[in-house]
Amino acid sequence: MLRQQLGRYRRSLVTEFDKAAAQFCEADVSLFHSFAPPPGGGGHQFMRLLWSEFERRGLCVENNTISHTTRACLCNSLNFDFERLRRLRRPGCRIVHRVDGPIGVYRGRDDGTDRGIWDINQDLADATIFQSQYSLDKHLELGLAFKAPCVIMNTADARIFQSEGRIAFDRQRKIRLVSTSWSDNPNKGAATYQWLEDHLDWDRFEYTFVGRSPIQFERIRMVAPLPSQSLADLLRQQDIFITASKNDPCSNSLIEALACGLPSLYLNSGGHQEIVGRAGLGFASVAEIPSRLDQIVEEYTELQARIALPTPTEVAGRYLAVMGIA
Repeated sequence: MLRQQLGRYRRSLVTEFDKAAAQFCEADVSLFHSFAPPPGGGGHQFMRLLWSEFERRGLCVENNTISHTTRACLCNSLNFDFERLRRLRRPGCRIVHRVDGPIGVYRGRDDGTDRGIWDINQDLADATIFQSQYSLDKHLELGLAFKAPCVIMNTADARIFQSEGRIAFDRQRKIRLVSTSWSDNPNKGAATYQWLEDHLDWDRFEYTFVGRSPIQFERIRMVAPLPSQSLADLLRQQDIFITASKNDPCSNSLIEALACGLPSLYLNSGGHQEIVGRAGLGFASVAEIPSRLDQIVEEYTELQARIALPTPTEVAGRYLAVMGIA
């Protein structure tokens, strides 16, 4: 108990020091997000991409501080120090909350996290950015109405995830399938990939899984999590991306694969269809997968030509518009 009190007191002192120091610092926008070193999940990658795009526009970006000139702050989901932002916020700095989930639906259990995110939103936010219409609608179904909501889909770093240099599609060789996942959450689709391992025509297909899985595959080649550049290089050597993740609001893995030129086969769940559009096919059950794969192989060129993702410049511009910075 004493240690917790001392910890809170120390954090309070640090925050007061930062508030005083902010009078001598200058920035345009602040990103409140606790970054993890790469390779990391999609949230970390996307926030780094935004940071880079904001700086490319000539904006001065700070992390987890608010200077006296800061015009707007973007805080990410629950991945930031809420109490610190609450103490540092000041009039004139617009706070925009980036939200994903609902996490309880995604994880398959409600541990109160979504309500906690909503509480933060109600306390701090002037506006909210959801990553898919699915995510916004699902929160509303749960009775969670967020401040001034809008939808801005994620995108991938085009300097890394792009299709230039990818292998040509050739029906005469084995078709190369790939799935990726940073999490070993069972809802990421491992059971479906195991079904594919048992039912694929291995004379016709080969399959690579990159990332973490609760299942150790035998015929599917398993690759440990890769840094972004290495992952993009691998994706450009594949033909079709498969995702079976459930209730995924805006899969960065799917976005990265599309950016590398891969038509996609996806479970009809979460925000997958919003991302893929007409550049792939969905399935409702594993029994549909073989015929959907056949159709993608048959219509490969047309599906690949329909890949359409927003550029980082477009996405950053939309974020800045919501943040009130032209």
